[in-house]
Amino acid sequence: MRDPARPRARPLTPRAAQPERLIAFRTGISAESRAAALLIAKGFRILARRYRTPVGEIDIVARRRKLLVFVEVKARERIDDAAWSVTDRQRARIVAAAEAWLAANPDRAIEDIRFDAMLVAPGRLPRHILAAFDASA
Repeated sequence: MRDPARPRARPLTPRAAQPERLIAFRTGISAESRAAALLIAKGFRILARRYRTPVGEIDIVARRRKLLVFVEVKARERIDDAAWSVTDRQRARIVAAAEAWLAANPDRAIEDIRFDAMLVAPGRLPRHILAAFDASA
């Protein structure tokens, strides 16, 4: 018998039950996979995907030689719409999450760090925007 003083357990994924949220989630996962594939083709090694911290999330962390790249992936119906969808608030959260990643993963071999964007639209190759923003943005 259930203890009446104890609250009922909530479903694990209450938002996933909403069809539009599920579609958005799947679209995001697909876009991140396409972006990661393009980075691998460019010679990057994927270190982390969907890296979550208390201050924010980084879609992809990749490395090529001594360059470390934090990549924000944006999927929209049109590439131009994706380009404008990274807000100042999101940039600040990505930078904060990158700082958390660097603190948790110290590597003296890293000489350069960059914040890129990967824009994804249906039926198009992803567009990789190098140095889309910097840590001071």
